[in-house]
Amino acid sequence: MRKEDLKIIFMGTPEFAVETLKALVDNDYHVVAVVTQPDKPVGRHGSVLQPSAVKQYALENGLPVLQPEKMKDPAFVEQLRGYGANLQVVVAFRMLPEVVWAMPEYGTFNVHAALLPQYRGAAPINWAVINGETQTGVTTFFLDHDIDTGRMIEQRTFDIPDDADVEYVYDGLMHLGAELCLSTIGKIIAAGGHPETVSQSDLLPTEPLKPAPKLFKDNTRVCWEQTAKQVYDFVRGLSPYPGAWTALTDADGKELVLKIYSTTKTGETADGQQPGTLVIDRKRLCVACADQLLQIDSLQLAGKKRMDAQAFLNGMKGLENYFAR
Repeated sequence: MRKEDLKIIFMGTPEFAVETLKALVDNDYHVVAVVTQPDKPVGRHGSVLQPSAVKQYALENGLPVLQPEKMKDPAFVEQLRGYGANLQVVVAFRMLPEVVWAMPEYGTFNVHAALLPQYRGAAPINWAVINGETQTGVTTFFLDHDIDTGRMIEQRTFDIPDDADVEYVYDGLMHLGAELCLSTIGKIIAAGGHPETVSQSDLLPTEPLKPAPKLFKDNTRVCWEQTAKQVYDFVRGLSPYPGAWTALTDADGKELVLKIYSTTKTGETADGQQPGTLVIDRKRLCVACADQLLQIDSLQLAGKKRMDAQAFLNGMKGLENYFAR
């Protein structure tokens, strides 16, 4: 097979996917169409429609854009089939029905921001940092019936420094994913459309797999009963988006909801203080965890701008009467 014979349909939505699409365009691959999510209503009344980052890039580069409401819509499926693509590339998109992923001659492969089979799911980058991993990576695999379980084509690793937040890892994997996509397509071309793959079932560990579920309000709340290291990783794994949050309450039930964006491990024991106890010392704001005090460095009150802890302390009175929950 020659590179010139390959017709690709690209599917993706956020900025993370743009880097891979850009790599395909810059390297003269024939991207015949781009599929992305419908424009999203934004603004106070939802009266303004915001196109996805992928759509914006596609239009700027003269690529046809498809935005189906439902992936099984017969009209969309026929439109997709009309492009005659023999390969589909998916990056940060939604789950595809078989009628779509099985359509191309050479299949559909996904660029997933984790070292599969670990961290299957919607938020693999966040959960790798939250769990204190020192290494993650990117995997390309062919789609099949179950989410993120298909036969793997390639993997590359990426180191996670202890002081890195999810933004750093996101950016690194975004570029690594683009590189791996090009490498994977090169393998597909060299193999005549059917490269060697590895079954994920051959790589399953003896311990349970670590999932990467979508992030919601209920699973982004800080649990102060954990160790300081666990809370530290939790905060950086959600910073800057969507942000770990906690509620400060006083004896009268008054509540302050705030997001926490950065912390420092003090190494200071909690001296038996109940987890969630605020410790204000030498103009520092710390919270007792299960074992040690964790210093809060950057935060944001609901409805306010992000600020450092010193500014928060200067503007708040009676904080010693509050408790973090």
